Amino acid sequence: MFTQLNPPIPLHVLGKGDGYALAVIDYGQEHNLIWVTAIDDTGEIWCAPNPEIRMQANWSMGRGKGLAVAASKEALRQQVST
Repeated sequence: MFTQLNPPIPLHVLGKGDGYALAVIDYGQEHNLIWVTAIDDTGEIWCAPNPEIRMQANWSMGRGKGLAVAASKEALRQQVST
């Protein structure tokens, strides 16, 4: 099943960066959800499996930046600097 998200959801794709989920693909109970996500910095569209997805920090909701997101962003910074 393909579900378009309206409005898009701000997410972080581990190893790719922050972006907005435009849709979710559900292949059924034997598979991870697939998040169709547009990455902010590169404009790339990635179909990322659920274990690679994290919510972005949201101050008004009291949600801080998770450790996995912080580590992913640091790894991306190191890739750019080399």
